[in-house]
Amino acid sequence: MQRGLFISFESSEGCGKSTQIARLRERLDAIGVEYLVTREPGGTPIGEKIRDLLQYDAVGEAMTAESELLLFAASRAQLVRQEIEPALAAGRWVIADRFLDSTTVYQGAGRALDSDAVEAVNTFAVGNCLPDLTLVLDMDVAVARARAKAASEAEGKHDRMENLDEDFYQRVREGYQKLADREPGRLELIDADATPEFVSDAIWSVIQQRFQLPADPV
Repeated sequence: MQRGLFISFESSEGCGKSTQIARLRERLDAIGVEYLVTREPGGTPIGEKIRDLLQYDAVGEAMTAESELLLFAASRAQLVRQEIEPALAAGRWVIADRFLDSTTVYQGAGRALDSDAVEAVNTFAVGNCLPDLTLVLDMDVAVARARAKAASEAEGKHDRMENLDEDFYQRVREGYQKLADREPGRLELIDADATPEFVSDAIWSVIQQRFQLPADPV
């Protein structure tokens, strides 16, 4: 059986990943592609417990950057082996809402942890399981943060990561941009300042060209 394709979405908070993943799902449904959607942290019972600790539990406010790095990696290690690798082996696509690049950027560039240490932890967590394509949604930091905070308020949830300052998120944005420059064969930078429809079309154009799929299924 042919291995499935692995596509990850990356961005700072508030850039529209959830919206664009939903739109991609509609397109894949229209052409009959079977897929699994994952999220990080989370995606497994163990990962969801880690997600709550990282994002919502009050004890997380005292978390060190090193602990944060290892918890994200633990969630990802479980997700890869329990969900992602079996799905790919069965020929299904995997659409990931964040993967190892989030750790490279958030804990590496954002938290300023040693880049070699972050890379070593990432490699241990995922092994040889890397996305075939990573779509990086890029937009103005202030606009993205305002969107993220509005969404959290609407959901009535306090997300620890969204309370980090603007300088942190500027480093995150620049970190993604540098990654895209360094790995153009895997990462594709998408302008997320445009309308959701325009962004969705741009994403599908990239996927269609990379994997030779129908140009406009919906």
